[in-house]
Amino acid sequence: MILYEYPFNERIRTYLRLEHLFFRLGELMGRSSPTDHHFAITTLFEIIEVGARAELKTDVLKDLEKQKHALAAYRGNPAISEEALEQVIGQLDACFTALKGQPGKPGHALTEIDWLMSLRSRASIPGGTCEFDLPVYHAWRHLEAGQRRADLKRWVDGFLPLAESVGLLLKLLRDSGVPQKVMCSGGHFQQNLPQGRSFGLLRLRIDPQLGLFPEISGNRLVVSVRLMTIVDGQRVQSSSEDAQLEVTLCS
Repeated sequence: MILYEYPFNERIRTYLRLEHLFFRLGELMGRSSPTDHHFAITTLFEIIEVGARAELKTDVLKDLEKQKHALAAYRGNPAISEEALEQVIGQLDACFTALKGQPGKPGHALTEIDWLMSLRSRASIPGGTCEFDLPVYHAWRHLEAGQRRADLKRWVDGFLPLAESVGLLLKLLRDSGVPQKVMCSGGHFQQNLPQGRSFGLLRLRIDPQLGLFPEISGNRLVVSVRLMTIVDGQRVQSSSEDAQLEVTLCS
């Protein structure tokens, strides 16, 4: 089953983008090729861009505190494992403390490394990181793979509190939903959302054997899914097929 996720607000959209970038960064850092490490650095620059939003750190801290208070209300509930509950609350506390104790924006220390900022300014230019433009970067690419990985790890350390906080918040959000099987009739599915409840994320799974993918739209009142297909490997068009989907609404 292929999983698609649709955020209902800008805050969750930002979290998903960061999660995507941190996952890619982890994949690239573990490799040895200078080309892989080049794209690890450019991924770091993307994270800096996403994390540059002034209220991001504040939003994450507020969400961590909100989740902690929500879970604390379950203390003493016989249906809830006290040990598991305290473990999650402890994780929220640890993330909150680490992120709040970090001065400035995540990755701020990287802006003080002149040659990295020169690389950042040229990375968006086609071919702009050639050796004649940035000889210092060309020399770095020729270091031993272990040295490059050590540098990358040192640069990434400043983002870890943000990465761990966003990862925990998204895990708790995803765990809040209950999957349900629905039928997408004639290539279209629509569901009204209950009033008085705010959803943050829709998760949709579809069988890849169907050769279909969803276009999802939604707001606080309704969510809509239209199934699409690729014809002859070129054209994208809507499908009129019936298909079973697994939908999870997370709040």
